[in-house]
Amino acid sequence: MTRGGKRPGAGRKPGSTDRRSELRELFRPYSKRLVLKAIKLALAGDGAVLRACLDKLVPSLKTRDAPIQLVDFAGTIAQKGDRVLQAVAGGEITPDEAHAVMAALGTHARITETDALEKRVKALEEARSAQEAQRGKP
Repeated sequence: MTRGGKRPGAGRKPGSTDRRSELRELFRPYSKRLVLKAIKLALAGDGAVLRACLDKLVPSLKTRDAPIQLVDFAGTIAQKGDRVLQAVAGGEITPDEAHAVMAALGTHARITETDALEKRVKALEEARSAQEAQRGKP
């Protein structure tokens, strides 16, 4: 017997709440007391509670992107990729920075390729239309 999917009546009914929402509502009247208790335990040295509190207060550190400059960053996309690898090997940029630049180069390559293909298809379609017009076909 299959469950879910697109059969009639499958899935959660509109307006119904999920289990997490129901549990969250059970905690709501006690939320202030629970938070105060957690703080008290954390201050008393409970490592797990302290970690949980700090995880909520202090978000994970994320790297901040800063502009990078690469000397001789010109040429084809392949040459630019080689230059990025040389920069990592030479300690000019970090591996994370190189990863970001390579991802940008890859995206640029796909955009360039798609643009070129669109132009080629359009030119072929126009040439075919011109040939059909010369032959007298609609």
